[in-house]
Amino acid sequence: MPTADPVTERFTGDLPRMDPSEAASLVPREAVVATSGFGNVGYPKAVPEAIAAAEATHELTVLTGGSVGGEIDTALVDSGDLVRRFPYPGTGAIRAAANDGRVAFHDRHVSRLGDEVRFGGLVEGVDVAIVEAVAVGEDWLIPSPSIGQTPAYVEAADRLVVEVNRSQPLALQALHDVYLPGPPPDREPIPLSDPGGRIGGPTVSFDPETLVAVVETDRRDATYEFREPTDVDRAIGANFRGWLAREAGRNPTMRESIRLQFGVGAVGNALMGSLADLETDLDGERELVYFGEVFQDGLLELVDDGTLETASATALALTRAGQDRLFADVDRYAESIVLRPVDVTNAPGLIQRFGVVAVNSALEVDLYGHVNSTHIGGTQVNTGVGGSGDYNRAGLVTVVALPSTARDGDVSRVVPMVPHVDHTEHDVDVVVTEHGVADLRGRSPTERAGRLLEVAHPEYRPALQTYRDRAERRGGHVPHDLEEAFSWRSSTPEE
Repeated sequence: MPTADPVTERFTGDLPRMDPSEAASLVPREAVVATSGFGNVGYPKAVPEAIAAAEATHELTVLTGGSVGGEIDTALVDSGDLVRRFPYPGTGAIRAAANDGRVAFHDRHVSRLGDEVRFGGLVEGVDVAIVEAVAVGEDWLIPSPSIGQTPAYVEAADRLVVEVNRSQPLALQALHDVYLPGPPPDREPIPLSDPGGRIGGPTVSFDPETLVAVVETDRRDATYEFREPTDVDRAIGANFRGWLAREAGRNPTMRESIRLQFGVGAVGNALMGSLADLETDLDGERELVYFGEVFQDGLLELVDDGTLETASATALALTRAGQDRLFADVDRYAESIVLRPVDVTNAPGLIQRFGVVAVNSALEVDLYGHVNSTHIGGTQVNTGVGGSGDYNRAGLVTVVALPSTARDGDVSRVVPMVPHVDHTEHDVDVVVTEHGVADLRGRSPTERAGRLLEVAHPEYRPALQTYRDRAERRGGHVPHDLEEAFSWRSSTPEE
């Protein structure tokens, strides 16, 4: 297994090379299939499509690390081969199938997935792991633009199929730092003392007896396409940057460095861009560090202009242009960027150790600070919780950033009561909209309601205040008029 010298060949050793349809034929009709992929990158493409195109229909339970492209979440849905899915619905096809009951979808906090699969808490074994790589040997592989849950899934699988993708540069190995925590109850602490440190190597090891197929491909990822920042996005970014500068001025843990995490999406990408001017808001120079799960285009800008010293993530969730930019100069970016398994990036102990400020978006927030990130109207799944819960529960400060309205202003995102709760009031510290910052720390429920009213859209504040007054007349620690609360419509996503 290579550990020191860079790998220069895509294929090393005596490997069972075959075409996608041959590899697909090795997947049992009823099977648990675990794949690589996180942030719409690094997922297998040819073999899942070959499974969907096969004459026989499968009944597959599919686990991925996070969101993946249509080769999995559309093709396998349309073919009827997918019956159960964990943990993140990445396309319209899988969302529709989950909502109408054709696919049994179950959401999870992604930091738990590796352990749940390795030790039998979620599925009873993995029949086949199908993973994308940039190179493979007889007992090792090098992941492509995401690591995600690949090490855990490969370890758990009875059979392993590897897609070696020539469209992904071999140089990506310079970014990878693969470390898989040992099993409980004698698990050692993860020995990472600095966000930019390295504790592993570029390869994922496996039992050579499990490798049943190696397929060569040459297809790009279905990358993210972030919309251009709007005036609302820029106003949210300015409010967040102002709050962060004030927090850094009063919080002793931020005297030398600020460690941040951002959720994937257009709002998160816009917030990253707002940090370019952060230094002018601070009373002293501080190192800016990213310790999160996805590396987006906004961070590329910060690395290039010297604002961001270090970035640790599990996936390069970039646009096509962002991928081209990074792929053209991987070695330079590897001086600042490191990719790790989700078991490390989302480990609560490390998030706490490094004092990470967690910044995630949401569909809506209610007057008492509960957050709905995933379900429109409380019933229609739109996205997965991903790693937001991992960071919200363990972060130094938890920030929820969102526009105050949806549907071109027709729906308020600040509501009396969210119809689905992903993050409770106990895990939300600060809410930022284009209208201001609501710092909820140390506030009672009624005090939180007052602060959240101030960041709601002005057109909806009177109705929210009327609701608040009615609810408070009914009394209680968390005052509610349930009949009135349930009559409010839920918001839709901005992306």
